[in-house]
Amino acid sequence: MNVVARTAAPGARYRQMRNPFKLGIFAANCASGLAATKVPERWDATWQNNLQVAELADAAGIDFLLPLARWKGYPGASDFQGRSFEALAWAGGLLARTGAITVFATIHVPLLHPVFAAKQMATADHIGGGRLGLNIVCGWNADEFEMFGVGQREHDDRYAYGEEWWTIVRRIWSEEAPFDFKGDHFDLRGVIGKPGPWGGTLPIAMNAAASPAGRGFAIRNCELLFTILIDLERGRRDVAAIRNMAHAAGSAVDLFTTSYVVCRRTRKEAEDYHRHYVDENGDWEAADHWYAMQAANTRTRPPELRELFRYRFAGGHGCYPLIGSPDDVAERLAEIATAGFAGTTVSFVDYLAELPFFAAEVLPRLERKSLRLPATKG
Repeated sequence: MNVVARTAAPGARYRQMRNPFKLGIFAANCASGLAATKVPERWDATWQNNLQVAELADAAGIDFLLPLARWKGYPGASDFQGRSFEALAWAGGLLARTGAITVFATIHVPLLHPVFAAKQMATADHIGGGRLGLNIVCGWNADEFEMFGVGQREHDDRYAYGEEWWTIVRRIWSEEAPFDFKGDHFDLRGVIGKPGPWGGTLPIAMNAAASPAGRGFAIRNCELLFTILIDLERGRRDVAAIRNMAHAAGSAVDLFTTSYVVCRRTRKEAEDYHRHYVDENGDWEAADHWYAMQAANTRTRPPELRELFRYRFAGGHGCYPLIGSPDDVAERLAEIATAGFAGTTVSFVDYLAELPFFAAEVLPRLERKSLRLPATKG
């Protein structure tokens, strides 16, 4: 029997990620990416554009691609994220066309039955030869859940549901004989599903969480915990607190965060463009709708930071801004690493136009800071 189980140590696949500080491309599967802006050059998330970004990232040695699971967009003039590709099918397609990069699928567990999901995810993992990652989302967006006729559970119960869901998936992947499962949320009979993941090892699993219940779920079940970065000092405290929480649970988890990039030859060029697409052309109706949903679903976000998050939403969906010259951006990334984060996602207003410059100018600077290794050839 090939036992596939979570251990306290990082899994084999995560250990294969070469770089000391890891980088991922976030949300290229969604129209406008993460920038809630009305500028005409905002991201056009066609399949061909996504494929080109994936191939560029793979060749540059970027560690992973991470999609959003989005089912409808936001109100506002830009129709922010109104068009998107389903995350698991997207991952399977990109895994077939890339060679080294990890491709995550973002899974809303309340919307996908675990027996069905186990088969889907194993199929994508075989397509990529063991390069699928899983972003496990336990639910937050009431607008989207209403489309499915699914109600939101009480906050902490979402993670209890997710824990049962993930337990079932892992048992499907590890047990040779059919099994029964009875919990608070599932009552299943004769469960079986083959094949399991490629090579008999679990895909890298991540979860984004700020609450104690969410962080506890990630510590018990995932190798990566994503948490928002407000500022570096709070980030350091978050890293220390989560590491202590994991240590007390006899586990380990690496901390990642999210960021958006505006990188130009000079700091002034970058700041001018950021001002242009956010201050002058931000989709503030979308930003206000997002913030209202966040306030209803996130227990730990300080209300006094409303305007900061609203502004950062227009800039990059609430992520940490990296704005400036290549030297500036590389230095900001080094600061994130020094704060204790093992990696971050990046996004751009136009991924295809901006990723090549980032790869050519920022990545070598990170290599010189010993945060990245040169991309392998071939």
